Amino acid sequence: MTSSILWAALLCIVGAAPAGAAELKPWTGGAAPRLELRELDGREHRLSDYRGSVVLVNFWATWCAPCRDEMPSIQRLKEQLSGKSFVVLAVNLDEPESRIRKFLAEMAVDFVVLLDPGKHAARAWNARVLPASFVVGTDGRIRYSLVGETRWDQDGVVDRISVLLPSKP
Repeated sequence: MTSSILWAALLCIVGAAPAGAAELKPWTGGAAPRLELRELDGREHRLSDYRGSVVLVNFWATWCAPCRDEMPSIQRLKEQLSGKSFVVLAVNLDEPESRIRKFLAEMAVDFVVLLDPGKHAARAWNARVLPASFVVGTDGRIRYSLVGETRWDQDGVVDRISVLLPSKP
């Protein structure tokens, strides 16, 4: 089995999990890896640029059904926290820009979508199964991780993220 096939098989494992099954888990790993990627329009984004904000870093792909299923709830979370220091960075794993653009034209989301050609960021963040998400606190440290799909706009998740938000945006 080639490494590409093995990688794809590992990423698809979560697809069998029921929606909403994944839960935020307190992060016990080390510091947040560097994240420095560009979006479709070429603009560079660095995780360090968002110090002072809570950041949801979500690794996804268009072919990943659980990723597609959770995107509307990520958008609703972003809308619920509108006006607060909260940012979504959705990191796409090594797909052609044309495929991503087509997908985004059909999916009503307005958060930042970053490109991860070669999956270097995914490897650094140990995002082996999709979707893989990390909630980064205002200090730049990962506070929670989640492997698999969830409803990001459910009360428990919103409450955990809201506690991390600064008093003033």
